[in-house]
Amino acid sequence: QVQLVESGGGLVQAGGSLRLSCAASGRTLSSYVMGWFRQAPGKERAIVARVIWSGGDTYYADSVKGRFTISRDNAKNTIYLQMNSLKPEDTAVYLCAARSVGMGWNYWGQGTQVTVSS
Repeated sequence: QVQLVESGGGLVQAGGSLRLSCAASGRTLSSYVMGWFRQAPGKERAIVARVIWSGGDTYYADSVKGRFTISRDNAKNTIYLQMNSLKPEDTAVYLCAARSVGMGWNYWGQGTQVTVSS
């Protein structure tokens, strides 16, 4: 089992920045992929970014490339999502997720609200 706890959401004006954190516990994450998803009202959940814990390979959705950065801190078992140049359309609940390599996303955090005002 992997437990995930997000923090760092809030209200920010367009153009501002936020950093989300996701603290993981329960298992060694060296064989896991960690990701950030978001879900806006009336929309499907969509992946924002992901990182392979060992190796650090990253992926970003086109809508956030150049603005968001996913990173990990091995010592703290924590991943981060640095969000810059935020836009109102980034408003959503952001969820941290984990999966074993080659498997589906089967561990989820509770989510943290990000609201970007225009």
